This record gives sequence, C-alpha cells and structure tokens, in this order.
Amino acid sequence: MSRQQHYEFQEWWNKQRQIHNSDVLFNDKSETPDFLAVQVGNNGVDRERTRSARQIKHVWLLKLIQIASSLAYVTNGFVTVVKTANRRIKSDSSSERLSYRVETRFYRAIKLFLVIVVLLLGFEVLAYFRGWHFTPPTVKRTTDFVEFVYAHWIRIRASYLAPPLQSLTSVCIVLFLVQSVDRLILVLGCFWIKFRRIKPVAEFEYSSSSDLDDYPMVLVQIPMCNEREVYQQSISAVCIQDWPRERMLVQVLDDSDDTTVQALIKAEVHKWQHRGVHIVYRHRLIRTGYKAGNLKSAMSCDYVKDYEFVAIFDADFQPAPDFLKKTIPHFKGNDELALVQTRWSFVNKDENLLTRLQNINLTFHFEVEQQVNGVFINFFGFNGTAGVWRIKALEDCGGWLERTTVEDMDIAVRAHLCGWKFIYLNDVKCMCELPESYAAYKKQQYRWHSGPMQLFRLCFMDIIRSKMSFMKKANLIFLFFLLRKLILPFYSFTLFCIILPLTMFLPEAQLPAWVVCYIPGIMSVLNILPAPRSFPFIVPYLLFENTMSVTKFNAMISGLFKLGSSYEWVVTKKLGRASESDLVTFAESEQAHSENTIHRSASESGLSELRTKRKNRLYRKELALAFILLTASLRSLLSAQGIHFYFLMFQGVTFLVVGLDLIGEQVS
Repeated sequence: MSRQQHYEFQEWWNKQRQIHNSDVLFNDKSETPDFLAVQVGNNGVDRERTRSARQIKHVWLLKLIQIASSLAYVTNGFVTVVKTANRRIKSDSSSERLSYRVETRFYRAIKLFLVIVVLLLGFEVLAYFRGWHFTPPTVKRTTDFVEFVYAHWIRIRASYLAPPLQSLTSVCIVLFLVQSVDRLILVLGCFWIKFRRIKPVAEFEYSSSSDLDDYPMVLVQIPMCNEREVYQQSISAVCIQDWPRERMLVQVLDDSDDTTVQALIKAEVHKWQHRGVHIVYRHRLIRTGYKAGNLKSAMSCDYVKDYEFVAIFDADFQPAPDFLKKTIPHFKGNDELALVQTRWSFVNKDENLLTRLQNINLTFHFEVEQQVNGVFINFFGFNGTAGVWRIKALEDCGGWLERTTVEDMDIAVRAHLCGWKFIYLNDVKCMCELPESYAAYKKQQYRWHSGPMQLFRLCFMDIIRSKMSFMKKANLIFLFFLLRKLILPFYSFTLFCIILPLTMFLPEAQLPAWVVCYIPGIMSVLNILPAPRSFPFIVPYLLFENTMSVTKFNAMISGLFKLGSSYEWVVTKKLGRASESDLVTFAESEQAHSENTIHRSASESGLSELRTKRKNRLYRKELALAFILLTASLRSLLSAQGIHFYFLMFQGVTFLVVGLDLIGEQVS
C-alpha cells in the first residue's frame, strides 16, 4: 500500500471515530511503544508516516528472527539425524555392515531415481522463480542459455516422456480397478456367507460316550528351528489335547543348530514322556530344505504308515485342547477331503502399531479370502500351520518338496491339481504370535511374496496339462497367482512410488485424484470391515501398505526371475507370548504333575532380555523412496496440487518413519 493510500485511509478512520464519538483507540499515556500508536488529526501526517515505516521495520525484524530460528531448528535437526544415522551404521555388526556395502540392483535403481528427481526439482524451482511456470519459454524467442535448456526440456517431456508414462499409468489404473473389483467380489461373497449362515458341518461330534474306535490315529508335528522363546508353550498346548493318548503321536522336529536350545527342547520332550504322552524328539544331522526338508524327513519314518491324519503346528502356535475334536470329524464320510484349515488368532495383536496393522491384513485374509474360497471353490492356499492333512492326500500329490520357500502353498496347489478338496473352519481358532519388529516382519513378507512367484514359474505347465476344468485353471492362474500374488505388488509399487512422483515433474501425464485418494480409501475400508475395531487406523494402514509395496515388489521380482536371496529361509523372530487361557491350562497341568525340576513357563521366558534396547536399523530403500516422495511433494506444492501434495507428503513421512525403524518393537 502506498503512502497516499495510507493517508486517505487515515482521514476516513478519523472521520468515523468523530461520528461515533468513540474514545481514542490507544492511550498515549500508556507504555505502549510509539509504533503502535495511531495519530488523530491531519497535523501529524509526517509523524504517522515515520511511525508506519518504523512499524514495518519492526514487523520485518520479527519475521527475520522467526525465519532464522526456524532455519536453525531445521539445520540442527538435520545434523542430528545425519550424526545418528552415521553412528547407527558404524555400530552395526560386521555382517550388517557388509550387507550395507552390497548394493542390490533394485536399490541402485531407486538411488538413481532419487538423483534424477532432486535435479529436476532444482530445475523446476529455478523455473518457478523466473516465472516460466506461468509463461513457458519457447525455443525461437529465447536468448538466455538456461531458458533455452528449459524450453527444450518442455518439448522433450511433452513429446517423448509424457506419452509412455501416460500409457503405463493407464495400464496400472486398469490393473488397480480389476484388483479392486476382485476385492469387492470377495467382500460381497463374505457378506453372503454371513447372511445365509453358510459353514462346513461335520457329520458327527465327539462326546463322552464316543468309542475308542471313533478316534482315528493322528500324527502331530511341531517343526521348529532355534525357537528358544516359544518351544515350551507349543509343546505343552499339543500334549494336553483332548484326544486318547494311544491314538496320537507328537513329533517334535527340531532343526536347531544351537546346542543349548536342543538340550532345552529335549528336556521338555522327556518331561512329557514321563507323563505318559506319546512324544518323540527328532533332530536332523543334514539340515537341507528348511521346513519342507524337515517335514519330508519326518514323514519318511516307518511308523507313519500307521496314522491316517497329520496335524501341523509351527512352534509359536497354541491349539486349544479341543482342536482335534473340532477338525477330525469333517473327514468322516468325505473321502475327497484332503485338508481342514483353521483360523489364526493373535495374542499380541494390540501390542504396537505394527501388530495392529498386521492384524487388519490377516483378519481380511482369513475372514474373507480363505472363507470365500473354501465355500465356493473348495481350494485355498494352505497356511503351513494350524491345519490337518489326510496323509493319503499328501502321498498322492508327491509329498513335501524343497523347491520353494512356500512349501505349504506348493503342496496345496499340487493336491488341488490331483482333485482333492479343502475345508476352512472360520470358527476354530488357533492362537499364535505376530512379529513385533519391522525387521522380522519384513523378512516374513519377503518370503511370503517371493515364494509364490517361484511356485508359479515351476507349476505353470503342470496347471495347463492338468485334467481340471477350464474355470478352475483360470481361477488358479489368473486370480490365485497373477492377480493376488503378482499384479497387486506390481501396480501398488509402480503406481504410488514411481508414476505418482514422476507425474509431478512431467505434468503432461496426469494421474487422476480418484486413483490417488478415493479408490484406495474405499479399498482400505473394505479391508478393515472384518476388523471393525481397527477403523481408527485406516489412514496408517493405507500408508503402511503402500510402504510395504517396495518389499513385496522386490520379493516378487526376485522370486519370478530367481534373483537375490529369493531362496533364503529366515525364521521369523517371536517373543513367546502365551494366551491367558493357555497359561491357566498349563499352570494346572504343572500343578497336577509337580516335579523336583523347575521348568520356566512361557510367561517367564525372558521377555525382558528379548526387549533389550538396541539402535534401530536403517533401511536404505525405504529412506531413498522417502526422499523421492518428499521431493515430489515439494514439486507438487509449486503447482498447487492439493490432494497429490498431501498424499506425497504423508506417504513420504511414512517411508521415513519405516526407513528409520521407528515402527514396531525392537527385538535384539
């Protein structure tokens, strides 16, 4: 505002005060600074101008002080983060330092992408301050070199870069919509099952008057490897099954390479042997094939031929005492049935944010995917544990194979190709644990998403040559493998971590707001419906799922093309949390069979030792993508793109939090 305009405003203000007979706005006798006083009358025009200039000077000084303090705060924070990151990297063990040095191709590609977007951001900021965003320069009318380069850049991106990017965007949007329709159909199928109250019904139920001949011979297997924290509670839960002892044999399949853990497990097995339980301890000298090799070795025992069914429990699973009584009856009179799968339930689902987000995913998997596929198709992927197999079906489809890291899905697909049927029991739950640290969860997800691609590559021709109907082949290839195991991680990572940031620097290619915000929001709501208590976490769930897409995409590519460590099996670290009911049962059992030797219960298994605080790890791919998305958010801020800016900013912050290992429990 010019000085003449200020003078006219002052005159108008004085007249209004005289008309309304109001008091003086500021009292000159007070200790109010001079630059806040308002001059009344026309004689103090010069003084008013002086005070107005002084007022503007003070305002600008205050703003400069605020800017300087903000810059100092940001700089101090940045230096602290850099020092912390450097200290954490130096404090890692030698094996971890080696893993930091060995750069994967995937990480190098992400790092190159980061360098490109940073350079583009600097170029766009320069163009913004020169006003080229409002009046783009042309090649013919410019003489400045930088302006000439920017004009050529506009032509190149509009003619050569934007069209292929827009085509890739359209393909990913189509895949996104197809996957969304599949998710919607699954939810509608689940609603139909609930509405019609459809569930598998066994021909009979066990009662106190049941004869011994009604109980078939059941083999129970507990494969484990260095499971110091959970071996005791799993063995105890299996040994107290409400099943005739002469009709059940428990195999503890220990692949531990720690002699101390081996001794502890042997002692636990001997304890239950003294109590009359038929339980044996097996340890392989040649530990090949991971879990599949362990199970294959156990099934080769001569006494296995005397048993009709085999129940499998991982070391952290705690079946209820009536587990066998609720699952075995479904095999009666159903000779085509190969598998009865039960639902997982989690003792630590509310432990931290990471376990809450995992609970949303797995609840949808069991409540919707497994249940719908079990009711309408009689096929789903075996979850590797908490299930009962007919031994004849295992032998018919070739037994356990060591060719992939998802031996459970492998044997389920081969049994389906042989014509066997599956049943899923949603109302029979088996307690287990969720990984509480991001490191353990990331390794688990890597194995779960690389293994299916290994299996798809190996069994594709077997599916084509099988005698199944065309519809079952199509379901197995296009829905089970391609859509849910390959397309989902592909479009999730490509669309939200690659295409969206690129469209900020190539504005000629557009990504609609409904793809960025509305459809993902609707899909997140559908995912959370089976777990309504998790609705407050819908936004963190959406952002975290996009963050995990980098791990799932990397695993999918590695498994499909046999890259990296796709065949590496890493045991998921657990803490040994027991459910309250199991602890009560176990305590009663301990009291009834008191011995001189004191055995530590699961609640005393040293959780405080496991929770030893350590320095968080740094995940390079997540950190690089965090800076890519935050850089793209700054570019979208220059273009005033509201939804895109907020999505990129919050998604970048989520990547940053995960990359700094600030989510989940840190377990040493």
